[in-house]
Amino acid sequence: MEFWPGFLLAVLATWRLTHLLAREDGPGGVLAGLRARLGAGWAGRLMDCFHCLSLWVAAPLALAVASTWPTWPLAWLALSGAACLLERLGGEPVVIQALPEATDGGERDGMLRPETRHTAPPTRADAA
Repeated sequence: MEFWPGFLLAVLATWRLTHLLAREDGPGGVLAGLRARLGAGWAGRLMDCFHCLSLWVAAPLALAVASTWPTWPLAWLALSGAACLLERLGGEPVVIQALPEATDGGERDGMLRPETRHTAPPTRADAA
């Protein structure tokens, strides 16, 4: 494989694997449980830091990119750096939260918030 396609694949793989390990729960919550078990020790802190973890993930992937041993450290740092740049471009994750349950015993139609369900429309006096 030529350098640039291989490098691009390795960058995407580094980002994906690092993101999976550091930010996602994983299938069946396995990775979230692993991070919780690792706690506040060095391994737990490593799993919580995308930038730190990307260095460890990029190290073996750099072997696929580097053509010689002297170029391996450059490929390693480049893969980690590119994964960190991709992570910064991603922005904040979208968090979807469930609506709170109705506590007034009224009907829930699933569309309106409880505080807006029983209010009258604004009048001209409200606008003034």
